[in-house]
Amino acid sequence: MRIITTLLIITLSIFLIAELPNTAVFNLARLKYRGGGDWYQNRTALQNLVEHLNKVSPVKAVHNGKYVKPLDKELFNYPFIYMCGHGRVEFSEQEAMMLRKYLESGGFLWADDDYGMDKYFRKEIKKVFPDKELVELPFTHEIYHSFYHFPNGLPKIHKHDNKPPQGFGIFHNDRLVVFYTYETDIGDGMEDPSIHNDPIEKHQAALKMGTNIVLYALTH
Repeated sequence: MRIITTLLIITLSIFLIAELPNTAVFNLARLKYRGGGDWYQNRTALQNLVEHLNKVSPVKAVHNGKYVKPLDKELFNYPFIYMCGHGRVEFSEQEAMMLRKYLESGGFLWADDDYGMDKYFRKEIKKVFPDKELVELPFTHEIYHSFYHFPNGLPKIHKHDNKPPQGFGIFHNDRLVVFYTYETDIGDGMEDPSIHNDPIEKHQAALKMGTNIVLYALTH
């Protein structure tokens, strides 16, 4: 499995070099949403993830603080978008339609609940996919084994309500297009350890899980 995954990643790297004009770099963007929630949270998380990803895998990535809104034309330039927050999320009907088009066209959304986003995200993602449900992924799902192995699913980074962490997904034509991490706070864990006083093992576990999510999304 590890050998096959590595070969897929190398193949993807070659594809990116051939297909993207003047660059061989995969760009990662943050989703800026309406509603008043703190979409800008985890300020150092994506840069730390990019640095880890570039160190351990043949896929080269860049973030440089870029964010996109659902109606931005640039949305379709990013195969992977990340969203997080503690509070309210709101998508208009037009934004929901655009996000659905993006996801059905090959895009991928990783939504990470910082603690407090859950009830809003579940309601708003239903606007995007009214005909689909968020389903919990089994620990055997490849996203937990795409590069690093997490036999027990998502690592537990922060306590929150002391519930076990859960990973939920939405599928389109059997492809995972939305991955929602709940009751774990991977994004906080990926931040500089000094920000939340996280032990280094939590920081590393978060970066490894983030790497799995990105590499899975890029190879499926």
